[in-house]
Amino acid sequence: MVEIYLMPSFRIHRLRDHLRQQFRFAPHMSGTATLKAKDYAPGDTVEAPSPYAAFFQMKDAGTPLEVGDLLESEGGGLRIFKYVGFEEAQWLAVEDKREAGADVAQVALH
Repeated sequence: MVEIYLMPSFRIHRLRDHLRQQFRFAPHMSGTATLKAKDYAPGDTVEAPSPYAAFFQMKDAGTPLEVGDLLESEGGGLRIFKYVGFEEAQWLAVEDKREAGADVAQVALH
């Protein structure tokens, strides 16, 4: 029996250039980072067994990750590249303003 091993792939999200300075000087926060999707430009994918392997593979290819960039796993998990390495991240959930307004109106009517 032949075993087939599929290499995980990561989608690259690049922090928009005008936000890099701001990110660079922001204090380091521990815990899961909450990020706005509009601050990132989706890019190519890279196949690698881990985020760190992807980092070195991209560095060797001449397209290195920069501090603030994200790797998104096939399952949707996000890892943000910081000075200390990769840390967990998540997208900021944007609430639909129409639904929120409807909820407030419902409460006001009762």
